Amino acid sequence: MLVPGLIVANVAIFALTVAMAGSLNANYDSWLFRAGALVPAAVGQGEIWRILTSGFLHIGPLHLAFNMFALWIIGREVEAVLGRARFLAVYGVSLLGGSAAVMLLSNPMGFTAGASGAVFGLMGALVVLLRRLRMPAGQVLTLIAVNVGISLVIPAVSWQGHFGGLVFGAAVTAALLYLGAGSPNRRRVQAAAVTGLTLVTVALIALGAVLT
Repeated sequence: MLVPGLIVANVAIFALTVAMAGSLNANYDSWLFRAGALVPAAVGQGEIWRILTSGFLHIGPLHLAFNMFALWIIGREVEAVLGRARFLAVYGVSLLGGSAAVMLLSNPMGFTAGASGAVFGLMGALVVLLRRLRMPAGQVLTLIAVNVGISLVIPAVSWQGHFGGLVFGAAVTAALLYLGAGSPNRRRVQAAAVTGLTLVTVALIALGAVLT
């Protein structure tokens, strides 16, 4: 499974930032964090790696623990149904979707970090999966609603990244489950859809970079 590897990567990078900063809670003072966090204005100046690296950085142990717990619980369920390749597509496009929303809607000079965009994408994916399997999705929808509420109430939480990840995660999953159903070209149709959604996130990120 990919989920344990993603968790190990996130924890290892967090440990590096802690070691560099010499602080568990102020790990954002490390060079690695400052160089990798998503700052729209910096992306606009050419530091495009931040749209990806920010998804593997966390601010303090609670931030890390929450995201990794959600990734472990939700990610395993989604990966078990979709398989590795399609899970990776959902995770990656959700991460980019979260970054795109931050680029367009956040303070150009502010910094954003965390796997939350990708995790919210997995939440959206799980809702689509449950609907496709004709299983009740009420509990997951309630969980999403609570987390969206928290995102809007707590100023330090990036509702933009959460919203972008949720939308694109649900969209990619819907494409993978519904498009080309029953067609011998189903895989090509799905690949084209995922590619198209990826290009949409790239276009939105580019627009955000121009507007900063």
